[in-house]
Amino acid sequence: MQVLLISTYELGHQPFGVASPAAWLADSGHQVTCVDLGVESLNTDRVRDADLIAFYLPMHTATRLAAKVMEKVRGLNPAAHICCYGLYAPLNEEYLRGLGAGTILGGEFEPGLVSLLDRLATPGHEAQTEPLISLDRLQFRVPLRMGLPPLEKYARVQTGGSSKQVGYTEASRGCKHVCRHCPVVPVYQGNFRVVQSDIVLADIRQQVASGAGHITFGDPDFFNGPTHAMRLLDAFHGEWPAVTYDATIKIEHLLKHRHLLPRLRETGCLFVTSAVEAVDDAVLAKLDKGHTRSDFIQVVREFESAGLTLSPTFIPFTPWTTRESYRELLDLLVELELVEHVAPVQLALRLLIPGGSRLLELEDVQAVIREFDQPALLYRWQHPDPDVDALAAQALPIAASRGSRREIFARLWNLVSDHPLPRSFQQPAQAAIPHLDEPWYCCAEPTEEQVAQV
Repeated sequence: MQVLLISTYELGHQPFGVASPAAWLADSGHQVTCVDLGVESLNTDRVRDADLIAFYLPMHTATRLAAKVMEKVRGLNPAAHICCYGLYAPLNEEYLRGLGAGTILGGEFEPGLVSLLDRLATPGHEAQTEPLISLDRLQFRVPLRMGLPPLEKYARVQTGGSSKQVGYTEASRGCKHVCRHCPVVPVYQGNFRVVQSDIVLADIRQQVASGAGHITFGDPDFFNGPTHAMRLLDAFHGEWPAVTYDATIKIEHLLKHRHLLPRLRETGCLFVTSAVEAVDDAVLAKLDKGHTRSDFIQVVREFESAGLTLSPTFIPFTPWTTRESYRELLDLLVELELVEHVAPVQLALRLLIPGGSRLLELEDVQAVIREFDQPALLYRWQHPDPDVDALAAQALPIAASRGSRREIFARLWNLVSDHPLPRSFQQPAQAAIPHLDEPWYCCAEPTEEQVAQV
């Protein structure tokens, strides 16, 4: 059968969630075409030729964009079977089926796609028999990346005056933690699944051969399995000592496994992203993050001692935010000398509440949400204090404005503070902090302009 796998957006990375099932389907004898609409246009001939059109939906933005494209492909090829797979597919099952999706696959989706094609080859078997969510333990296959756009179309890592091409892979899926705001939780329910080390290394090998000088490990939390992670990194650094990497790791895990931080530096880690989210202990408890303000500060100190770069992310606007707590966040970032470490948009994001979120367990969330906005794939909410919503509305265009991180930070500071930034802030900026140059973020709603670009 002719299969068209479509990714609409994955944070500027060549999509693992397309390359991995492409290998499974090709091994099963199917003709697979891969399209990444984040960096290329939709070829209408490919759409018309497909028996199965499958959309990869790893995050909110990708799903919003895919909904627009699904309307187009149904018009071009009404006979094709449409499948939606990935983290956000089962979370939005009703909406996606209403758009024409005949099959929805979440969790470990590769065998489900193979089964779907077997089913489509049998007349009279249109109804889905594959599980909506599968948490089976898989023997993964080396992702098939040949049909995707070249790596130079994707993000680069910036390190001062130089940059390197970035590859992307995953060493695990899911997460053993159940943070209330996280979209991984409704699907994986505290479980995570390991991708075998030989598969990960083979995937890195083909990307390094294609020009990657840096690898992003896209696991929800790289230290869900620290033994697996460190064995992988030792082998990675042994084979490619000049190739650097970044990973995402919880504050809780960074503190628990602080003895591993020097090994991260030794194996080529440029930076670690960590979802701090807030610096108010009451808010952290609401989010069930598993760490405190003091834990975050301790991790910052541990990173300084280890010579590593921490890139914290935040959700500054929640139903519990006050002007004072926002100012306290900015104060702490100055005190900890982290202003250069934080992308400006991280200081303007508003809490996203998708369907199935554990946030809905909280009475104070129920008190502020409106009806579920299905096309937007979220619950709209209004802060109890209109002044905080006004502050959020002021912060977003400032965060998106031109300027250095320090310049934009100063503009945000002036929104909430009646005293000047401390003298220490006026000192020359420290050495450039390594970061990826991809400007979108998974927890932000796409603008209409971004949707139109697809």
